[in-house]
Amino acid sequence: MRSITRGNIKTAFRSVKSAKWRSLLTMLGIIIGIVSVVTVVSIGEGVKQQVVSQINHRGKDLITVRPGQLVNRDSKGHITGVNLFSGMATTGALSDNDLQVVRKTRDVKLAVPLSIVAGPVVQEQKTHNNIVVIGTTSDLPEALKQEVEFGGFFKDSDENLNGAIVGSNVAANVFGDEVPLGEGFTFHDQEFIVRGVFKEFKNAMLSLDTDFNNAIFIPYPVARELTNNNASIYEILAQPKDAQSAHAVASSIKQNMSRAHGNQEDFTVLKQDESLGVTNNIVNLLTRLIAGIAAISLLVGGIGIMNVMLVSVTERMNEIGIRKAIGATSRQIMSQFLMEATVLSVIGGIIGVALAFVVNFLLRIFTSIEPIMSWQVVVIAAGVSLVVGIVFGTAPALKAARKDPIEALRNE
Repeated sequence: MRSITRGNIKTAFRSVKSAKWRSLLTMLGIIIGIVSVVTVVSIGEGVKQQVVSQINHRGKDLITVRPGQLVNRDSKGHITGVNLFSGMATTGALSDNDLQVVRKTRDVKLAVPLSIVAGPVVQEQKTHNNIVVIGTTSDLPEALKQEVEFGGFFKDSDENLNGAIVGSNVAANVFGDEVPLGEGFTFHDQEFIVRGVFKEFKNAMLSLDTDFNNAIFIPYPVARELTNNNASIYEILAQPKDAQSAHAVASSIKQNMSRAHGNQEDFTVLKQDESLGVTNNIVNLLTRLIAGIAAISLLVGGIGIMNVMLVSVTERMNEIGIRKAIGATSRQIMSQFLMEATVLSVIGGIIGVALAFVVNFLLRIFTSIEPIMSWQVVVIAAGVSLVVGIVFGTAPALKAARKDPIEALRNE
């Protein structure tokens, strides 16, 4: 039995080699499907690890308050689902009164507003419309545990002055200088001076946070003045006095905010582990969606293998007749053609996994994405390609096995 199996494998490889281009085109759907699915899943895992690293850097005691109901909770307060289209906008409904409520909550050490002020940034007569200008307070570096690499962050005494701190990308792309200290720009017809540059933020794709590398930070009082005291806060960062009391402080913030909003929970309070869970839920949902779409290529590839094998059965009718005439059983004929379909699919899977490695490597080099390709994904991809070969090779193999030897020998 083993010799028959080895013979079938050798025959399958000879068949693939004898029609290389046809075999490659047949495997193309499998290759594209495997590359797509493996790459998407690897990107999803990479994003999760980036978010974990980002949260660990900021500390597990950081509490975020956002507008809108970002999550659904059960009666015990556990997150049961994510509202993808709520609370994701960069502008929100939080107000200065909400900031004061958070600040006055018991055991809150600091509360930092993040308020986006819309408008273009003008630097040396060049207008930049893709820069995010954020109004905040002097406690931001402490809340984010992020260093100002050059210069310094504004202090409480400077919060009525037009000083600005810029992200690393803004320094390089807007000012053309990694250290643009003392340089100026115009925003809302007012002149601002760069007083500091943040060290590069390690932001994760699909994270709920704004990319602070492309942001300019100005004092919150100045932001309110520029908007005629109508600056809307899209996020409040709170830190408890004691890291161990983060859960209790988050609950107190939620109760106080609810009272301030007339018992309407049109806001979301998240601890860091919950922020991680929300991001992971979003990543998992998008990964499944895109991977499912990519998996259609595997279906197309399987149909391609079936079509080619049906043609192969027709072309090799005389071979089938001769083999049956000299004693080959229907089961042996079926095994031969099923093995050919499986070899085509498995080779396509191997090529797909190899190309996925290359794609992931290029993504790491040329983009900020850091995909993680686990061995589990590779094993699943190989298993899927094997299953596709067996499933879609069954029909041609059955057709070959059921051929009458006399009829097959008569076929021209």
